[in-house]
Amino acid sequence: MIDHVSVGVSELDRAARFYEAALAPLGLSRLVTRPRTIGFGKAYPEFWINLRAGMAEVAPESGVHICLRAKGIADVDAFHAAALGAGGRSDGAPGLRPHDRVKYYAAFVIDPDGNRIEAVTFPRDEAG
Repeated sequence: MIDHVSVGVSELDRAARFYEAALAPLGLSRLVTRPRTIGFGKAYPEFWINLRAGMAEVAPESGVHICLRAKGIADVDAFHAAALGAGGRSDGAPGLRPHDRVKYYAAFVIDPDGNRIEAVTFPRDEAG
């Protein structure tokens, strides 16, 4: 249903380093590089970062939230660790999340510009 998403970033090189590290555990890599935008994906660019020079950090109450699917628990854990190692902040450590309809395992990070990014998987049993 959704073909691609994009987020604004204030420093393209810094954001590229962050997203290259954070997205790698999810199987996404840099596929397109242009002067003001970079596209990440598996077969085609499905996640874009776009330079917005002078952009203020995204306010926590803005509602910005993008969730990316992971293959398994280990990938969610690796996403979180890689994002923190690349300058992100944790906004929810990896773990099972209570939900009334489905069990899911997720981690939340905030990129250097304040964008809230989640990785999620849906384990079939308690072990994942």
